[in-house]
Amino acid sequence: MSDDETPSPFREPPPPPPLRVVVADDNPVVRAGLTALLTGRPDITVVAEAADGREAYEAARTHHPDVILLDVRMPGVDGLSALPHLVRLAPVMMLTYSRESDIVHEALRRGAGGYLVHGEFTADQLVTAVRDIKEGRAHFTASAAGALLARLRQGSPVPLPADANTPDTPTRPPIAPFSPEPLSQLQRTMAQSRYQLSAREAEIMDLIASGMNNQQIAAACFISEKTVKNHINRIFAKLHSTTRAEATARWLGTAPGTPGGPR
Repeated sequence: MSDDETPSPFREPPPPPPLRVVVADDNPVVRAGLTALLTGRPDITVVAEAADGREAYEAARTHHPDVILLDVRMPGVDGLSALPHLVRLAPVMMLTYSRESDIVHEALRRGAGGYLVHGEFTADQLVTAVRDIKEGRAHFTASAAGALLARLRQGSPVPLPADANTPDTPTRPPIAPFSPEPLSQLQRTMAQSRYQLSAREAEIMDLIASGMNNQQIAAACFISEKTVKNHINRIFAKLHSTTRAEATARWLGTAPGTPGGPR
């Protein structure tokens, strides 16, 4: 064996594979710019682009990215609608022009790991945010952070970014992508009364129906996962359900025999 072939304990380990990123934005110019910027870095590669939430979901299922960059307002399936489904597949960073307080808050409630507003970050800051979100470190630009601060000052709870890589509870069955629209306030009140759910139980049932796992619900409600599980046990008993899918169908009125459901 030559000297070159002799194993050395001091040999540098091979570099880790590049971070795999999916970019979802309905503007092709924005997608192309982000792809060019990120692919120019040696440790990042864009594996797919998407023009709406459904395309982002299919791309994530196909390419298994490490990070998803997601716009809010897109035709078809928008970013917020797709978000609960995408965070099951990879950490999601919102990357958008939308800076409204309600949208920032809702994105975090649904599992986003950070929120960047276009025009408020440099190329290097974006690259750092992509690297960090893979490790569970959240990033917010100034207007997104301001929106969260405003929520806190109003006394509204601000959800913490959830770790999208944490496995869900083994009892949760798969939920079909892009489940039915949320209940209107009237429908919600009627369902809450029908099943005699408390206000907190109705809130948690809404989050279950949106596709959140126990950890994300705990972060959104500022309670422990153990408390979430206790609430879910009581909810399942009141809804005469044994799975999240069954409870969701009863709550949304799509289960056979429920008011408005199939017969």
